[in-house]
Amino acid sequence: MSELASGEDLYQWRQWAIHLAQAHSIDTEEVDWLLQGLTPLSSLSLRLGDYRDRLSILSKADLTSLTAKWQQRISHRVPVQYLAGATPWRNFSIAVSPAVLIPRPETELIIDIAKALAARNPLAEQLKQGHWADIGTGSGAIALGLAQQFPTAIIHATDISPAALAVAQLNAQQNQLAERITFYQGSWLSPLASLRGQLSAIISNPPYIPTQTVLTLQPEVAEHEPHLALDGGPDGLACIRTLIADSTDYLQSGGIWLIELMAGQAETVADLLKKHSSYTDITIHRDLSGIHRFVSARKAL
Repeated sequence: MSELASGEDLYQWRQWAIHLAQAHSIDTEEVDWLLQGLTPLSSLSLRLGDYRDRLSILSKADLTSLTAKWQQRISHRVPVQYLAGATPWRNFSIAVSPAVLIPRPETELIIDIAKALAARNPLAEQLKQGHWADIGTGSGAIALGLAQQFPTAIIHATDISPAALAVAQLNAQQNQLAERITFYQGSWLSPLASLRGQLSAIISNPPYIPTQTVLTLQPEVAEHEPHLALDGGPDGLACIRTLIADSTDYLQSGGIWLIELMAGQAETVADLLKKHSSYTDITIHRDLSGIHRFVSARKAL
């Protein structure tokens, strides 16, 4: 339901919210992120204040609700993305809720890495028209990115959480990609049993944070994001080990294996892959900050 607010009221609200953010060591840019998520106002317009004289501006929340949302951010450290209900990712607007992990900017690079891996693969043209799987899809962001990047591929996305799948399906619909992606409820690769030996690529951003570390994360993460999408077991590698072991049965010869992980895990994961004779061309990839963030491999021909 849309509400109307005057430019002056929104201007005054913004000043109040910025002051509150400064008093509680919250990034003041988050005020504008919230307003951009709930109104048609652009970042530039908010900074310039050129909307101040407008008599009415559409908003997804009235001023009372807007104030309540910002107080949740201040008092309970609720992530601003959940308050806005969406976050930008690549060129998409991704709907998010506490049922899904908030897609991070660093994860955007996984699509570009997948593109580069496919381009230099000996079976490049075959792979680009084959079956690609986003395992543990969460919000569906990676599946959307793959569908856009590989327009002739067939995209599959799995998640064990029905609530997460509902968000992912909404994102596919809102970004006009629902016909390109098939969603499955179940654990890791098990819903794709009919595609054993046929997958061109398996892409995943699995849980990789050690169990004891999860509760030490900043409250925005530890208290609000789903632990199902964060907790990777005692050493953070439980889900990754499963993907290493199971993927060889699902990938076709020459198929791509690509995952995201946390700083400090890449060498260990690369060693785990080397222990499986089915994998070759094992590569560690840095993110834009220079951190070893991704590991890829190819199923031997």
